[in-house]
Amino acid sequence: MGSSISDKTLEQLFPNTLTNTSCVYVDKDSEVWIATEMCSQYIESNVDSILITENGNPIAIVGGYDLLDNIRKNPTRDFQYDKKIEQIMFTGIPQINKDTKLQELIEKWKGSRRAFAVIPNESGKHSPISARKMLEVGARCETDYSISSIPKKRIVTFSEDDTLGKVVELMFENNTRKLLLENSNRFISDRIVLGHISNVLKFQKDIDNFLEIPVRDLHLDKIHEIKDDLKFNHLCSKMDKMDHPFVIYKDNPISPWDICLTMIADDFTANIGEEYHTVKSCPHCGKEIR
Repeated sequence: MGSSISDKTLEQLFPNTLTNTSCVYVDKDSEVWIATEMCSQYIESNVDSILITENGNPIAIVGGYDLLDNIRKNPTRDFQYDKKIEQIMFTGIPQINKDTKLQELIEKWKGSRRAFAVIPNESGKHSPISARKMLEVGARCETDYSISSIPKKRIVTFSEDDTLGKVVELMFENNTRKLLLENSNRFISDRIVLGHISNVLKFQKDIDNFLEIPVRDLHLDKIHEIKDDLKFNHLCSKMDKMDHPFVIYKDNPISPWDICLTMIADDFTANIGEEYHTVKSCPHCGKEIR
């Protein structure tokens, strides 16, 4: 059914909504804790990373990968308050345009280890493209693929007895943003880690080394279990409606990144249905994120 979509351009995939979301900006001279707070609110949305500016011009990005990498090297309160974002930002802004093909975009994401890119918009600023936004395309794919067709990957777990330091190292060792709590339906993510650290900075002044925090102190999310072999578009539509899309089917955890990889698989073919647009607002600031 259909044809390969990996060589379709972003304009073809998003004829009306490619630039319907605005990036979130912060100045390079802001303190690191500000980026920690902002990323705990925005990651796992269409924004997913913050665009860093100098004199109003974008020069870099900061996301969960950058913040956690620096937290595992500098896990102190002083680092968060004394260091500037310019000291941890990723300067290789993954910039794209409307003619960028899906395959090219995802290969770019693989290279940067950040499933996020920016594209100029009509207002003269930039719009974000993230793995989360690709669920919109998946929801419109009329294909023979179903959830059981998605390649199975190894489940990476952690224990309630682990520290935050152990969890963060597991994320980097396994190149994943999410880990499942062993023998449970709960998981931890970079968003959850950053949110907890942000709260510690504000309300628990006696904690200085974040890596020593017990995981049991964190509020974990529940993974959504899917029991039926859903069609690919139905799966993507269901995930797109979730605040933090992450599902499991027969011991195979599936994130928006897995959806992206599936859509560029050699045997994945589809017809693309009509584009839709659902508006959501950030619960913290009220800004549109969808």
